[in-house]
Amino acid sequence: MEIKAYGLTHVGRQRQHNEDSYLVADEAKLFLVADGMGGHAAGEIASRIAVDSISEFILHTKEDDGTWPHAYDEHYKRSTNRLMAAVRLANTRVLEAMRKDARLRGMGTTVVACLAEGDTLSVAHVGDSRAYMIRDNQLQRITNDHSWVFEQVQAGMLTEAEAEKHPLRNVITRALGGALQVNPDASEIEVKEGDLFLLCSDGLTGMVPEEQILKVVTEYGDLEKACQKLIDEANERGGLDNVTAILVKAV
Repeated sequence: MEIKAYGLTHVGRQRQHNEDSYLVADEAKLFLVADGMGGHAAGEIASRIAVDSISEFILHTKEDDGTWPHAYDEHYKRSTNRLMAAVRLANTRVLEAMRKDARLRGMGTTVVACLAEGDTLSVAHVGDSRAYMIRDNQLQRITNDHSWVFEQVQAGMLTEAEAEKHPLRNVITRALGGALQVNPDASEIEVKEGDLFLLCSDGLTGMVPEEQILKVVTEYGDLEKACQKLIDEANERGGLDNVTAILVKAV
């Protein structure tokens, strides 16, 4: 399976600093978005630590030498295990940075990452940055937000529409740096030619409805133009947060 990808980030219209980080590593077929939090630029540091540590782990574990820092889950393929181990390691690295520098305490970051191997796309995430699949002109959300409002929707206490406008919609319940151990959610997708995947921070999904996201990515055949249009849409609707988008296409 061949992969084409493009990513873009923007500070938005209301923020002074961009605390989002992202990675498009075509050769490794690794793609990820991290949305940092924590004031005094600490969020930017947390998201960059996540990106750097995940990419370093993936690049150095092409062969399993038996020294992975986390247990192997037989329910998933090796590539998915690599990705989950990388996310858990990133959590450790964020915690280590806070222990070394008191000014960084309280920082954290979301992460959504995908790794392609053969015809399988492994996806792992922590927080409310999302992954979507566009297949047959249909938009399917791959990830479930680790957020207070999503949990309320699951419990039947809020509707999707109410959750989108709720004052606590930005409260996340899981993040790198939030606990000694983190459990990323993971999934595996058997990819078909023409499938398109979107990884994004909530600066996009918080501003642009899913039906408009689908409209943009299906109308623009060029990945770079589609990413730019998604960023523009978020900013035209207020740009209240940093916004990052990566489009990954199976060709």
